[in-house]
Amino acid sequence: MEILETVKSGRKTVREWHRQGHSVALIPTMGALHEGHLSLVRLGLERCDRTIATIFVNPTQFGAGEDLSRYPRDLPGDLQRLQEVGADAVFVPSEAEIYPSGFSTFVGEPEVSHLLEGQHREGHFRGVTTVVLKLFQILPANVAVFGQKDFQQAKVIQAMVDDLNVDVQIVLGGIVREPDGLAMSSRNRYLDDHQRRSALRLSQALEQASQCIASGETSVAQIESRMMEALLSSTGDGAPVDQVDYATLRNADTLLPIERYCENSTVALIAARVGATRLIDNRLL
Repeated sequence: MEILETVKSGRKTVREWHRQGHSVALIPTMGALHEGHLSLVRLGLERCDRTIATIFVNPTQFGAGEDLSRYPRDLPGDLQRLQEVGADAVFVPSEAEIYPSGFSTFVGEPEVSHLLEGQHREGHFRGVTTVVLKLFQILPANVAVFGQKDFQQAKVIQAMVDDLNVDVQIVLGGIVREPDGLAMSSRNRYLDDHQRRSALRLSQALEQASQCIASGETSVAQIESRMMEALLSSTGDGAPVDQVDYATLRNADTLLPIERYCENSTVALIAARVGATRLIDNRLL
């Protein structure tokens, strides 16, 4: 597995793969890799001849007071995991390599990005779209693989790709969960045992939404109410979450609000805080 640290070396490697006639899959990550990330690498390996992952904790997508300084970092472990799963290369640039002195250009997507996460994390998606577009330019891949857990992020990136005619196919890999249902996340490392049990409220609330629909309920207001009950209930194992940013059903294509559940075009999304840790989860219904 090649370890590439500069824009020049990353671009040279991917261009050489293309010259040799290989298709290329790109898997952008911020490191602290878990099985969810590795499933995306495997998907890239299935889709293309060569697969390159990136590890870069992108400072421009963190807002004031967020966890940039303490975001989990484990580069030696990450490299070992990527080696074991079979990645062909990993791009590990420094902050100065991505944002050199004098950098001033940012990319914004104004439609999907202002909803949900955009309302709670000002400037977040501007940082995401900027760094992802830079990665697409540095490492021109045929396919880029993202995870469904960051559902809105994938929608924002797809909109950017469509609007700016970026020649890459966006592929969405499914959410990987712990045996008890908790969606895998690098931020799960922040949780103590008590908080870990409370974090299960997110997946339980999504299951509540599914059960409501299975019983014939189509009112979004009613389903969202049941989701909130599941998140804030004091019954069962584990305390309720400490704060709910949103627990909502949306159109799965536009993420706009809806009044009634519609089969195969509805997604349930949750963002909530357990202690100081902010977690997100979702389910296509």
